[in-house]
Amino acid sequence: MIMTKPQKFFIQTFGCQMNVYDGWRIAAAMTHYGLTQTDKISDADIIILNTCAVREKATNKVYSALGRIRKAKKTSALFGIVGCVARESGADAFKRIPDLNFVLGPQSYHKLPQILTDPETRLFNIDLGGLEKFDTLPQMEKSPLISYIPIQEGCNHCCTYCIVPYTRGRELSRSFNNIIQDTIHAAKTGAVEICFLGQNVNGYKYTDENGKTYRLSDLIREVAKIPEIMRIRFTSSYPTEMTDDLIDMFKSEAKLLPFLNMPIQSGSPDVLKRMNRPYDLDQYLNIVNKLRIARPDIQISSDFIVGFPGETDSDFEQTLHIAKHVGYINSYCFKYSPRPHTAAAIMPDQIPENIKSERLIKLDSALNEIQRAFNLSCIDKTLSCLLEGSDKTGNHLIYRTPYMQQCIVEKSDNAQTMANIKITSANKSCLHGKIAD
Repeated sequence: MIMTKPQKFFIQTFGCQMNVYDGWRIAAAMTHYGLTQTDKISDADIIILNTCAVREKATNKVYSALGRIRKAKKTSALFGIVGCVARESGADAFKRIPDLNFVLGPQSYHKLPQILTDPETRLFNIDLGGLEKFDTLPQMEKSPLISYIPIQEGCNHCCTYCIVPYTRGRELSRSFNNIIQDTIHAAKTGAVEICFLGQNVNGYKYTDENGKTYRLSDLIREVAKIPEIMRIRFTSSYPTEMTDDLIDMFKSEAKLLPFLNMPIQSGSPDVLKRMNRPYDLDQYLNIVNKLRIARPDIQISSDFIVGFPGETDSDFEQTLHIAKHVGYINSYCFKYSPRPHTAAAIMPDQIPENIKSERLIKLDSALNEIQRAFNLSCIDKTLSCLLEGSDKTGNHLIYRTPYMQQCIVEKSDNAQTMANIKITSANKSCLHGKIAD
């Protein structure tokens, strides 16, 4: 049975920037097959939740949304989940939500168009395949100004708290030429900034049929030659993969933004060991020092986990110390969340929720003050910024600085995609400025 046209699809994406990219490609595929996107669940003929399982809260959000969809959707509408929750839940997803039509893992969503040709058949595939999805789905006809380009998927580091090796599999690096082709396509269809993506993005390593090996530094160097591309960045990086050739790119390539997300997770050597993060604080700080020598204006952000099993008050104080010492300008911190299929979930000395919450508030407060101080230090500076669009009121434009700060500017008729903006005021959340003459 082939669904009658016209058809509409609804997609909601949860989680990381890799999921955002996956959502774009899924939407492009649905459009390619003749469907029209809608933001109303009640209008949709096919409903897709593109999911994240990195934390328990994210998984719960997905199932909560699925419950609401069952009540709001048309009786005839197809709906299902793709991504990491699909991989984590497997066939149990059908037991939990019996009227799901499809459950597809993060490396299987390119099979989604099959449901359009035979909607009476349940579609289930959570296998950890290869990189077929990147080559199977159609390219987007128009790329966003900031385009995400995945260069590898999966992770080999196996941190004891992380579900990614289970949901996304072991590391696989895409072909150098395929990445360059995707980037050129993005540039020709509207992209101005490229953000290379990967669970372990700076671990990218691809050897071609001639035996030549390419690293992330080679990708940056090649993409910088594309005239339309004005800014380049990458996320998320692993400290021990921050090799000298990559650090040198911050010195030699002006298009590479002076901003880096390099998660440390904890400032305690004991906690890092239990997390299976194989670096010590001296190694980490040495990398930070090398980066600042290569690019004196570079700023660094991080990720933190508080309340990891066995974390003592002293361990947490060490995390507070490293956060203030490095001066991370924009970081994410989370309460430890036990995830299935991970070693930390069965560790003894799980930390009570009230202690996790107290520590999260304290670390958040310290990081917010660092961010506020950096934002205030930008006042009277002129920064080259990229236009993202209008705010909700339609009266202001939102630009993004080289340090990923949001900068709000009065709307004008002569707004440019790239503009030099003089910063006039700031708070913890954002900057305000005016386009420089």
